[in-house]
Amino acid sequence: MNKPVYERPLLIRHQMGLMNKFARVRSMRPQTHIDGVPVEELVAAYGSPLFVFSEKTLRARYRELHDAFALRHPRVRIAWSYKTNYLDGICKVFHSEGAWAEVVSGFEVEKALRNGIPPQRIHFNGPDKTEAILEKTLPEGVIVHIDHFDELALAEKVAERHGIHPEVAIRVNMAAEGVPPWSRFGFHLESGQAETAIDRIVAGGKLKLAGLHCHLGTFILEPDAYRQEAEKLAELANRIREKHGILLSFLDLGGGFASHNKLQAQYLPGESATPSFARYAEAAAEGLEALDYPASETPTVVLETGRALVDDAGFLISTVRANKRLPDGRRGVVVDVGVNQLFTSFWYDHDVAPAQDFRGVPEPTVFYGPLCMNIDVVRNTTLFPALRVGERVVFRHVGAYNVTQWMQFITYRPAVVLVSPDGKHGLLRRAEQLEDVVGPEAVPEWL
Repeated sequence: MNKPVYERPLLIRHQMGLMNKFARVRSMRPQTHIDGVPVEELVAAYGSPLFVFSEKTLRARYRELHDAFALRHPRVRIAWSYKTNYLDGICKVFHSEGAWAEVVSGFEVEKALRNGIPPQRIHFNGPDKTEAILEKTLPEGVIVHIDHFDELALAEKVAERHGIHPEVAIRVNMAAEGVPPWSRFGFHLESGQAETAIDRIVAGGKLKLAGLHCHLGTFILEPDAYRQEAEKLAELANRIREKHGILLSFLDLGGGFASHNKLQAQYLPGESATPSFARYAEAAAEGLEALDYPASETPTVVLETGRALVDDAGFLISTVRANKRLPDGRRGVVVDVGVNQLFTSFWYDHDVAPAQDFRGVPEPTVFYGPLCMNIDVVRNTTLFPALRVGERVVFRHVGAYNVTQWMQFITYRPAVVLVSPDGKHGLLRRAEQLEDVVGPEAVPEWL
């Protein structure tokens, strides 16, 4: 007769979900399917862990954002932020909806061109544009956003060498109440540096100023920041028109809209704290009322949205490897995905749900990854029901940055798949193998 494994009895405080001054503890439902496809079917086909993207959600989020701004402004352009998730399949979904490309490196320029995006539909940001990459992009018509005076001089040099007069924008940084300043990017507005750069472009005569760009920051939960940003960009555009007679073709409000994730320092859950696209659009439209342009010459509003479009469409299926009882009484669950693949767990409390029916009372639980590293915590304390080895959990809102910032460390990177609105599924990226890791390696001949 096999004796059951002894487990030391503990007294654990359980929260039953009754109302209190902090609202109700959320009820938990299992995530057994993703867009109608069983989680177990996906794992059987592609393995665990597994990133899964919902095409339906990707398209719905894009259309919601576009419609919210188009309702309030006559000309709207969304430039998909490649750094957020540059898998070809994800990019092609957004491009099929009409998105341009927003890139921040030569690599991402190559990615966008490979996806069939015309150079004239690429906004090129970032502080690291070499002369070599400007030689490839400016003559082709890529819209380069000038970040600093050294880059301005390089762009003029390339333009003169090729005998061209390319359209460029300048990136501006500014103060906005409630948002930490991102002063390392672009030209500072309040100090007059931005207007000095504009004067320099106009006086040089080698570049054509076509737009202004500002990216306030990331995961901005206060829509009024975009009112301030839009108003300041509009007033700067007015001064450019008055001083130089230039009518700009676009004002780029950047990105930074929050997804429905929950920051670790955030009190309310994402569905309660995150503003709708309509609220962001209303705030921006109010700021743009300061623009003094003829109606027929109204500049296009450009949005470089990434996280808010893709985060909610991403899921990560993981398998339970072990259970542990921690010294403080919490349950520790070891799963087969770590912070090397769920990189955003460093700053989010990701929503996580069991992928099968469950029973019992939830208790404080910590989810650990498989890495031999003490920092490998993919979800800190959350109320969760008991799990058995081999059962699945699903981490939600994981679509942004994880498949661009992940790394091959200790374990292989998993497969990534897309689920279509009609229930089909296919690979976006196959699971990593040994040859993918050792392929670029070389061994010196003397070893």
